[in-house]
Amino acid sequence: MPVKVRIPTPLRKLTNNEEIVEISSGTIGAGIIELQSRFPGIKERLIDESGEVRRFVNVYVNEEDIRFLQNQDTPVKDGDEISIIPAIAGG
Repeated sequence: MPVKVRIPTPLRKLTNNEEIVEISSGTIGAGIIELQSRFPGIKERLIDESGEVRRFVNVYVNEEDIRFLQNQDTPVKDGDEISIIPAIAGG
């Protein structure tokens, strides 16, 4: 049972409008590389020039923000669900 990645609406044009994409990588970082290999252009939307997850992008594993876990080194296993959520600016 692979890991499911929930793709937000603004990025679905890169995934052929797929909302759920399955990956087999063992960490968030490896998963992003796997997504990039299948959907060119997605990595630059998620990762900044210094290699960190962009400030305005939140990544969750099973409802937990990876910034409070191990960031891109956060392990994922079969059955986990990764959610990519663009932060909404405004006030």
